Amino acid sequence: MKRTCPLCSERQIKMSTYREHTKVIQIGNRKIGGGNPILIQSMTNTKTEDVQATTAQILALEKAGCDIIRCAVPTMEAALALKEIKKQIHIPLVADIHFDYRLAIAAMENGADKIRINPGNIGNRERLNAVVQTAKERNIPIRVGVNSGSLEKDLVEKYHGVTAEGIVESALDKVHMIEEEGYDNLVISIKSSDVLMCAKAHELIASKTSYPLHVGITEAGTLLSGNIKSAIGLGMILSQGIGDTIRVSLTGDPLEEVKSAKIILRTLGLRKGGIEVVSCPTCGRTRIDLIGLANQVENMVEDIPLDIKLAVMGCVVNGPGEAKEADIGIAGGVGEGLLIKKGEVVRKVPEAELLSVLREELLHWNDEK
Repeated sequence: MKRTCPLCSERQIKMSTYREHTKVIQIGNRKIGGGNPILIQSMTNTKTEDVQATTAQILALEKAGCDIIRCAVPTMEAALALKEIKKQIHIPLVADIHFDYRLAIAAMENGADKIRINPGNIGNRERLNAVVQTAKERNIPIRVGVNSGSLEKDLVEKYHGVTAEGIVESALDKVHMIEEEGYDNLVISIKSSDVLMCAKAHELIASKTSYPLHVGITEAGTLLSGNIKSAIGLGMILSQGIGDTIRVSLTGDPLEEVKSAKIILRTLGLRKGGIEVVSCPTCGRTRIDLIGLANQVENMVEDIPLDIKLAVMGCVVNGPGEAKEADIGIAGGVGEGLLIKKGEVVRKVPEAELLSVLREELLHWNDEK
């Protein structure tokens, strides 16, 4: 008789509870919360006032797999530009607003599908009410965003420093400000560059609210350090069943954020689709440019909509055996390589033709079924 670990069962129940029971929120043509798929968000780094550059970047992000895009709106010109940008893109657009309530109103009037504000810095109660009323008239969600770096002084003093408890209290205070205006079409975002603090804060807030949560590690860093911190932080949070949308915040090309987010979700079993590329570490037996080959394969398969595992191995000695868990793979040799399917060698291929043969196999993958 198979025995089930009580702790594992409890964890599985917990994982399903948070995400499946958050409030469903409509953002443009997408839904989040209530067990809907976790959506990937990124942010443009162009000047939003530059409609052509911003639109081009969003379209590239769409192609890469971005589900929701956020744009900074620091000026009235940027708010007005949203109208033209929205005509040319196909995913929901979130306007990121700080300080000036008039920009939030203008952004919504010009097509923003959601706005991101911190009610504490948007102005007095009257100005907040004006923003909320505009959102209510158009049924536009408001994302309440709180970062550890901008935590109120009284909360820092209360908790003797910047803490997860303080971040959560700050966020819920801001949510209550909007609820008091009679509006609950809300998403919450609480972020910190401290991975453990961020994870703890999400565990705390998940038990105190049913609003969908946007998850990310803020100011995570460069491509290397940012990816590592984001993978650890998002992995901790998402594996607890917490999080309805995510962003991998990187100091770099937003396309890299989307690529990393897709891998994180796929690794956690939270998203299917796309070819998973696995490759062996290099060793003294390698007689091929494995590093270059693996990168070329990863780039090559981005536009192929298959849900399979592909292995790139460095030598013909262990390649077939190590690749047996993959659906298809290639292994390099001296001047030639092997094409492998389910651990079985299908044929030898000249090294110069490895990539083209592999791509051809992938493009006709479903023809064999």
